[in-house]
Amino acid sequence: MDTNNVIVAKHITKIYGKGEAAFDALEDINLSITAGESVAVIGKSGSGKSTLMHLLALLDKPTKGTVLINNKDATTMKGTELDELRNKSYGFVFQQFFLNANDTVLNNVILPLKIARVGRKERNQRGMNALESVELTNKAKDKAGNLSGGQKQRVCIARALINNPSIIFADEPTGNLDSHTGKTVEDLLFKLNKEKNITLIIVTHDPDIAKRCDRQIHIQDGKISKWSNV
Repeated sequence: MDTNNVIVAKHITKIYGKGEAAFDALEDINLSITAGESVAVIGKSGSGKSTLMHLLALLDKPTKGTVLINNKDATTMKGTELDELRNKSYGFVFQQFFLNANDTVLNNVILPLKIARVGRKERNQRGMNALESVELTNKAKDKAGNLSGGQKQRVCIARALINNPSIIFADEPTGNLDSHTGKTVEDLLFKLNKEKNITLIIVTHDPDIAKRCDRQIHIQDGKISKWSNV
């Protein structure tokens, strides 16, 4: 096995429901992603692309098959071990912002550090460093609900960076943004990928974003229909 592989999926299948109501959201998916790579997962609505991301991000477990993270079988991990791995190694950026609108920008960014019980001084310093990377230090004390859509998404990226993740999962990260603001967020994600060597996995239906990735994985009806290198 390639020691540079950070994620390997082996024959993963995801079935929802039982009996006659059973539905194969994914069927026999095999793939590997290497450190520092940018990968686009492309497909129409209902194709299974978001289900695949949830399995690779350990937010759900496959019905069949295994997901290896740094050569370790994540499907055998217990809940606390999974939580620790996600909190330390993964960053998440979703189409929906999932911010506490009534709390400050800084407090939204440092939430993962609170969960990890990092001391107040350190988490505030790391929070400001993360905000600096997305050029939002001047908004640290503002309420998150007062920000524009693009600013909110940049706050989400800062929160994703707070634990120095090795992998960022982005699910339609520009879906709620206008084209100009979306391009700004898009540029920021790829800058982090190149400058910090963060593995970037983007679920999208936007061909322009997909073209910027090193590889594209096309999903159709729960199966990989084709691979393409950019």
